[in-house]
Amino acid sequence: MDGISPKTLSLRLKELENHGIVERKVFPEVPPRVEYTLTEKGKRLESIFIELKRFGLNL
Repeated sequence: MDGISPKTLSLRLKELENHGIVERKVFPEVPPRVEYTLTEKGKRLESIFIELKRFGLNL
């Protein structure tokens, strides 16, 4: 991802996983592949993020 270092991205994803916002799925492939998906808890945050974006655009 542009604009974020791999280390920072990894730390943030671990935090989100620890809080139950995303789930991590590891695939037994070479090279290793990992996918993250939103949990139900994470999906419930969508409307909050939309409102925060609207607020920020109107500052």
